[in-house]
Parts: sequence; C-alpha cells; structure tokens
Amino acid sequence: LSGIQLGGIDEAAEQWTEVTAGQWLSRALSGLRDPAPLGAVKPGKALRARLRPYQEQGVRWLVLLDELGLGGCLADDMGLGKTLQVIVLLLMHKKSGAGPSLVVVPASLIANWKSEIDRFAPSLGTYVAHTSAVTRDELASFGPREAMRHDVVLTSYGSLLRLPSLKQVKWRAVVLDEAQAIKNPAAQQTRAAKSLEARTRLALTGTPLENRLSDLWSIFDFANPGLLGSSGEFTRCTRDLSRTGNYAPLRSLVAPYILRRLKTDRDVISDLPDKTEVKAYCQLTKKQAALYRMAVDELAAALQGARDMQRKGLVLAFLLRFKQICNHPSHWLGDGGWEPSGSGKLLRLGEICEEISSRGRKVLVFTQFRQVTDPLADFLASIFGRPGLVLHGGTPVKRRKSIVDDFQSETGPPFMVLSLKAGGTGLNLTAASHVVHFDRWWNPAVEDQATDRAFRIGQKANVLVHKFVCRGTIEERVDELIESKKLLSREVLTAGAEPPLTELSDAELMDLVSLDIGKALGE
Repeated sequence: LSGIQLGGIDEAAEQWTEVTAGQWLSRALSGLRDPAPLGAVKPGKALRARLRPYQEQGVRWLVLLDELGLGGCLADDMGLGKTLQVIVLLLMHKKSGAGPSLVVVPASLIANWKSEIDRFAPSLGTYVAHTSAVTRDELASFGPREAMRHDVVLTSYGSLLRLPSLKQVKWRAVVLDEAQAIKNPAAQQTRAAKSLEARTRLALTGTPLENRLSDLWSIFDFANPGLLGSSGEFTRCTRDLSRTGNYAPLRSLVAPYILRRLKTDRDVISDLPDKTEVKAYCQLTKKQAALYRMAVDELAAALQGARDMQRKGLVLAFLLRFKQICNHPSHWLGDGGWEPSGSGKLLRLGEICEEISSRGRKVLVFTQFRQVTDPLADFLASIFGRPGLVLHGGTPVKRRKSIVDDFQSETGPPFMVLSLKAGGTGLNLTAASHVVHFDRWWNPAVEDQATDRAFRIGQKANVLVHKFVCRGTIEERVDELIESKKLLSREVLTAGAEPPLTELSDAELMDLVSLDIGKALGE
C-alpha cells in the first residue's frame, strides 16, 4: 500500500483483505514506535560517557532502524544529546567493521562535532573534510580510498557541492545534523544530500516542521524516499487533511520513523531547571513613531496597483523597514547614531541588563540582523562595565569554538550578542541564564532553537527568556498572530510556523502594520 494514501484501503478491498504482522515484524514495529523495551546496546569501554535512560532508548531505536535498513528522524528537543546518541551508533558500526559513515553539518558545527567525538569516542577515526581543517589540495584528492581509512567523515552542507567524490563512496550511514537545512527540495545542497548512497540515512533536527508541512516531506524524502509519496501527492493529501484539521493519519504514518522527546517532559529529564518566557513590551520614542507612521503612509500609497511578485517584494521590503524602525531609527536611517535614548528597545534592554549585571548573571542577546550586533555589543559594554562577545555569520569557523569556551568560563565575558542564523543552532552556552530576543524572527521554532543554546543539559539555573515587542506596532500584532497559529504545529509535531504575511489582502496588511499611537508611545 502506498504510504501517501494515509487513510487505508478502499471499502471493497477492506471487506476481504486482512494484513497481520508475524512475530518478528510485530516486534520490529513495536520497537519502532516505542524503543523503551528493546534490548540494551553495549558499545563497551569505547564510549566515555554515561547515557541517560532516554538516550539509551534513543540509541536502541537508532540501532533497530539501522538493522532494518530504514531511515529515520531523531527529532529530540534541542539540548537532549542527539549528537551523543549518534556517536554511540557510529561506535557500534566500528565494532562490527561496517565501514565509514558520513556526518553532514552546518560549517559552524564542525568543531563541535569533532570535539564531541574526541571527548566521548576518541577511538573513532575521524576525518574532517572541510577547509577549516585541511588544505584545499588535500580535499581535492579525497576519494573513496581515503574514506575507507576512517570510521567517520565530517563535512559541511556547502562541501557537498564542492566535493563530488563524496557521492562515489558507499557509506554505511549518512547523518544530516540540523536537517532543516534540506527543507527546500529545490536547493542544490538538498539534491546533493539526497544523491548520497548509504545503507542508513538519518536526519537530526529539533524542528522537523520548521515553517510548513513540506519541510517534513523533504526530510523524509531523504530518510525514507517514497514513504510520503511524491511532493505533489503529499501536497494534495495534506491539503485535504488541513480542511478537516485532523492530522492523525499523517502523524500515525511518520510516527515509527521519528523519535521526538521534549525537555519539558519530566518523564524524559527531571533535573533540568525551569524555562520562563516573558514578553518585554517596549514603547516607541517620538522619532521612531514618526518614522513608523511615515512608512505606513508610504506602504499604503505603494500598494496601489502593485501585483503578484512586485507586490510580494514590496511587502517584504516594508516589513523589513518596520522591524528596523522598531529596533532603532539609526537601523533604518543608517546614520551610525544608535543613541540609547533614540530607541525604546535599547532603553528596555538597558533596564533588564542592569538587573542581570547586579546579580552577576550572564545573558545571550539575539538579533536577526548582523549589522545590529556591534551597536548592541557597544551598548551592553557600557551597562556591564566590560566588553562582551559577538558571533555572527562573518565570524571565522576556527574562531567560534574559542568564543564559546571564553563565554562558558566562569570569569568570561558577561554577555554575548549573536545573529540568529549564525548563533541559533548547535552551540552550548549554558553559562547564560537569561536570553533576550531583541527583534523577532516571527517563527517560534527558530526562536526556540536559539533559546535552547542556554536551556539544555548542563544548565543549572532557571532560564528567563525576554521576547521584545513594541506595543501598538506590527510586532505586537504578529506576536498575537503567531500565538493563534501554533495549533497546526502541535497537531502534527510540536514545531512552529511563521504566518504568510505577504499573502494578506491590502486591507488586512494595512490593519496589521497600522500604528496605535497611544500604545506605541505609552500615552
């Protein structure tokens, strides 16, 4: 039966057809759905770590998938140790002489993976196929013969496009970390990842459904091609499911191949402190309000006669402008001013961080915009009385580990400012007990990933998350819209989705961006 049917077989066939799983198949299916009763996996002294009970269950599930030649998605919440569970599987491969496996990660996480392997499984022969570790000439000569000399080859998504030799190797397993990187089926790196040959394909991601249901299809098209049908079939099927609001058939279909545990579940982990999320409401300054009102008027005029792609581009440009104005007038004007008195957000950030500083705590401050990181760092240095750290997309890969180590040290800097894309995944920053989202990505899954740089195993203090929202502006209305849109993500998995703002009608859009001057200025 085609998995994409989701609803079973037709009524006529159902009357005379019965499928019963034999004893072996029944045990296998049961183990896929609930790995807890499966037999113990023993990597021996080669593993220099003690697994938590839920991690042992995860390893047993991975091993069962591996034995059955099936792919899967380990979708544990961020910070629950997906890397360690995969390292144990790789040790089991080494123990059986199964051949090399390929681990593909964002470039910023290569050093993290290498460090984790060296720490927990130093016997694994690991080769880093990336220019951060070897010369371009050495990479150019890398091929199947060289791969067979190692247990694990680490590389980046970008390197998949630059190293065609990776497709010539018959890998024991291919593991994609932060697998939301292949959510776009048309992207070159997605096609490159799906062209790799392996007995087992594993996707690791805390957000298997980051924006829309098609993200889930693309990940499963890598892990278990054909399970969810073609892209067109899946789209038609899920469109029907969305009309009824009943996603149970889809959830049942993917359940055996996706393992999802949450940090907030005390049955999974009982010794993690609490996480509290609060909205930090900010007022606009008079200059911000004037610029915002001017932008609203310009958008209303520009929408007249705009159609299709021109309209979509126009809306995206103005949404960006509204975000910039809410951050600081200088962010939009580009005048380099950034006076604290010019922005309600900077004033609110100062109040929060003065309290954090007085208690001797550390804070992570996330922004969507790389150009905002330095002004924020300069401002925070005046609050804490000492410099902090900055990490964004332009930070060299080799430098990132030392930045993390510096922040994690007890006497290290009290704050770190991070761009959301560069710092939102893979980093362990548990020295911070406060997280600030200075501007919002408008996608709760992305924000949760960033927050969980601090809220993860190893955190000893309660974590307080401050989400900045400018009252009376688009930020407040989109925040309300996101809260109302979280039902879909809870129905299918537990991820989030950003609202399709460019698809709103002109009237809906103008209502969304309009300025409530009383709330904005706190009058």
